[in-house]
Amino acid sequence: MEIPPEIAWIVPVIVPLIVGLLVGAIIRRTIKLATIVIALVIVLVATGCVSFGFQDIYDKAMEILPKLWDGAQGLKGVLPYSSVTFLIGLALGLWKG
Repeated sequence: MEIPPEIAWIVPVIVPLIVGLLVGAIIRRTIKLATIVIALVIVLVATGCVSFGFQDIYDKAMEILPKLWDGAQGLKGVLPYSSVTFLIGLALGLWKG
């Protein structure tokens, strides 16, 4: 299947826009979920059901954050973050997502 030259310019514009919309929606929903989880933890700590120490939180963060960083480095090469249409799609996804 070959794309006609008259509309071939649309593909490099639309694909980053759609990817940006999807990434923005995923980020927005992740932030909403993280906010709910943090609120739940705060309520559990305030009621005394769970107790955390600073050292416990620090140790767990130092265990998880390097894994997250490695995963983010893989996405850095895949996402077209320098494309204007990706950034527009990302902004729309974060706003409306």
